[in-house]
Amino acid sequence: MIKKFLRWLILGGTLFFLATALKDNWQGITAIRIDAVGWAIIAIATGVTLLGHTWAGWIWTWILKHLNQPVSSVQFIQVYLQTNLAKYLPGNVWHYYGRIMAAKNANISTAVATLSVLLEPLLMAAAALIVVLSSSLFVQTNTNLTIHIGQILGLVVVLCVLHPRFLNLLIRLMHRLKAKKSDPTNTSPSDVSFTMENYPLLPLLGEIGFLGLRGIGFILTFYALSSLNLSQIPLLFTAFSFAWLLGLVVPGAPGGLGVFEATAIALLQNYFPTAVVISAIAVYRLVSMLAEITGASLAWLDERLFK
Repeated sequence: MIKKFLRWLILGGTLFFLATALKDNWQGITAIRIDAVGWAIIAIATGVTLLGHTWAGWIWTWILKHLNQPVSSVQFIQVYLQTNLAKYLPGNVWHYYGRIMAAKNANISTAVATLSVLLEPLLMAAAALIVVLSSSLFVQTNTNLTIHIGQILGLVVVLCVLHPRFLNLLIRLMHRLKAKKSDPTNTSPSDVSFTMENYPLLPLLGEIGFLGLRGIGFILTFYALSSLNLSQIPLLFTAFSFAWLLGLVVPGAPGGLGVFEATAIALLQNYFPTAVVISAIAVYRLVSMLAEITGASLAWLDERLFK
């Protein structure tokens, strides 16, 4: 009950913030025009974002292989892309459910299939934290040496938490939390053994690459609406990564809708014109969803044409 109330409170707060920002900057937003070059850059951003989602599907196959489950990369990338849109459904678990069922149909045990979809968001969150802490070191601010030391220590802590000794505890906790919300496999938490034996270095590096591709897509979208200089890129990349991380972990609308946008606006409105920030974030959400729809459609066509 408390979690449901918190979800609605966060959703209501983010929608109010976004509506207020939109109202206060509507005149500036309507004055923004995208020229032919800008549309070409947005098209490239869509392609880069689609590549990011495809890359994320490939990383899922790395995770399964890390769990000693040899799978067809093409087949499971198709599954990943086709189930990706389900994250926008209420509950925000149906994309995981679809991947678990697809893995089970490929003769992968329920325990390993569930572990793979629990490990993926954990690694994504860890990768986002690493990107935020690393890129923030290059952001030109008035932060002192103590804060930089804290950022470096934060990086060390994140890397240590991914050690199997600690990671297995997090995985079990995530499974219990998801089991309370939805148990699509009809398996009680006590019946499933979740253990990682090796440090997931390669999947972690892959997730950092995924964040890099998504960040490039965001920066390109921003550049399509406003001029940028090189010194501003670390700031944009850091803000995007942190906003994306909160959209992943904070309970709100499915798919991080609202949370990502509100966080990005709050972080960037003091460094860029607010109207440009709102417009770029809105266009990027459309770019991201278009890339996801395109990826799911192409995966569906590929599955049927080359079956």
